Amino acid sequence: MLYASMKSIASYIPPTAINNTDFEKTLDTSDEWITKRTGIKTRYFAQYGQQTSDLAYEAGKLAMERAGVSPKDIDAVIVATLSPDYLNMPSTACVTSFKLGIENKAAFDIAAACSGFIYLLSIAKSFIESGTFKQILIIGVEKLSSVLDFSDRSTCVLFGDGAGACVISATKDKNASILDVHLGANGRYQDFLCVPRTHTYFGQETQFADSYVQMKGNETFKIAVKTLVSDVKDIMEKNNIAPKDVAFFIPHQANLRIINAVGENLHFTEEQIVISVHKYGNTSAASIPMAINDVYEEKKLQYGDLMLLDAFGGGLTWGSALVYFGGKTL
Repeated sequence: MLYASMKSIASYIPPTAINNTDFEKTLDTSDEWITKRTGIKTRYFAQYGQQTSDLAYEAGKLAMERAGVSPKDIDAVIVATLSPDYLNMPSTACVTSFKLGIENKAAFDIAAACSGFIYLLSIAKSFIESGTFKQILIIGVEKLSSVLDFSDRSTCVLFGDGAGACVISATKDKNASILDVHLGANGRYQDFLCVPRTHTYFGQETQFADSYVQMKGNETFKIAVKTLVSDVKDIMEKNNIAPKDVAFFIPHQANLRIINAVGENLHFTEEQIVISVHKYGNTSAASIPMAINDVYEEKKLQYGDLMLLDAFGGGLTWGSALVYFGGKTL
C-alpha cells in the first residue's frame, strides 16, 4: 500500500525584522503590552517589491532541494494563503510554479486562513494515496503586511510574513507517512476573523470597505482553545496515540496564551511543544511549516518522528494532523 510522506521541510523568512518597540513610534502600545498578551517579540515583513509568490518561491526551492527533486519531478503545486499576489486570479500557485520552473502541471490555491497548511496536507495525502500524483509541492505562505491596518494596534502587532514548504511523495513505510488528518469549519463565525472586500453593483455608487484584517479577539480565543483541545483529543483517540507517543506537538503559532492553554489541557511537556510565535508572530498558513523547519534546522527532527499538528483560523476553520517525518536529516 502507498502512503503519503513529508519528504522535506523548508521555510523562508523575509529580511526586515520588526520589533515590538518599532510600533511604539506610531501606536499607543509597548513591548510589555504586546509581549504579555501575545508572547510575540519580533516579526518579519517583506521588502518593498517582494510579492507573496517570491516568498513561496524561496521556500519551495529549498524544499525541493532537500527532497532531492527537480522541477520536472513535481506533479502539482498547491498554495495556501490569505494574502495572494492577485485577487483570486491568477493563483499564487500558478505564479510560484512558473518562477520555480514548473510548467504544464497542476497548480491552485486554497483559502483556509491559519488552518491552510493542515488542509494542504489532507489534499496532498488524498492525491498521493489515490495515485493521481506522485510528488506534490505544498506551500503555506503569507504577506500579511499587505492586509494590515497599521493604525489598529489590536491586529497589526500580531502578524508577520513568511513561507513554509514541503514535498509530499509516495512511500510504502507507514512509519514515515501522513497518518491522519482531521478538518473542520463553521461559517457561523465568519466575522470573528476576516478581511472584508469592496462590492460593486451596476448602476449604484461603490461602497468602499477597509480591506484589512479584522478580528474579534476575545471571542476567537475562547472558541479556539475549546475547539483545538477537542479536535486533537479526537484524532489521538481515533489513532490510539498517547501524548508520550508524540515527539513534537506543533500548533499554529497565533498566540502564546492559546498554545499554553491547549498544551496544558493535552498534557504535553515543555520539551514536546514547539514555540516560534515569539520570533515570527502569526504567519497564518505559513506558521506550522515554519515551526517544523525550526525544529528540523536545529537537528532535533529525525526520520520517523511523530508530529501532532493543529491549527485554527478565519472561516472559522480548524484541523489537526498526525505526521511521521519522512525526510532526511540535516
